[in-house]
Amino acid sequence: MRIVVLFNLKSGLDAAVYEAWARGSDIPGVNALGSVAKFTVHKATGLFGSDAKPPYEYVEIIDIHGMDPFVADVSDPKFQKVAAAFGDFADNPQFILTEDL
Repeated sequence: MRIVVLFNLKSGLDAAVYEAWARGSDIPGVNALGSVAKFTVHKATGLFGSDAKPPYEYVEIIDIHGMDPFVADVSDPKFQKVAAAFGDFADNPQFILTEDL
C-alpha cells in the first residue's frame, strides 16, 4: 500500500528550514518505522508541458506494509513528536490512500 501526501508549507515559513528538518528528522524518522518499506519527500519543480505553478509544493510517498501496523507506529508517543513538527510546517496536507492495480 502507498500513501501519497500532497501539501504546501504554511504561509511565511522558510522552505530551507522545512527541508533541513525533513532531511534530518522526518525522512529518517519515518523510514525507521517497522511498518514503512520506503519513505521519500519530493519538492515540486513544475508541471510537465506548462509554465503554471504546481498546485502543491511538496509530495511525500510512503510505502507501507499494512495500514494497521502503520497506524500503530505513528500512534507511538515518540513518533508523535515528528508528526506534530510536520503539522507545524504543512498547510492542510492531503493523505491519499492508494493500492496497486
